[in-house]
Amino acid sequence: MTLKTVYVFGGKADHSDPRQKDKTITGGKGANLAEMASIGLPVPPGFTITTEECVAYLRDGADFSDGLRSAVADALKHVEATVGKN
Repeated sequence: MTLKTVYVFGGKADHSDPRQKDKTITGGKGANLAEMASIGLPVPPGFTITTEECVAYLRDGADFSDGLRSAVADALKHVEATVGKN
């Protein structure tokens, strides 16, 4: 399984990856939002950047890697599609 840097939640997002609900990977708020969405509670669509990526961002002088930039762009497309904005 490929390690992700960004996890989406809400809408029709796939919540089958257990790492999305792991607080050490997605932080407390991200893990809880993913859990609530996976059990069908009404959660607005969104995404969580992993804690590892956040640490790398700070370590590298507040600079996004190309991979992270692309993953965030894809996550934003999920949010826009879910709320009907193109």
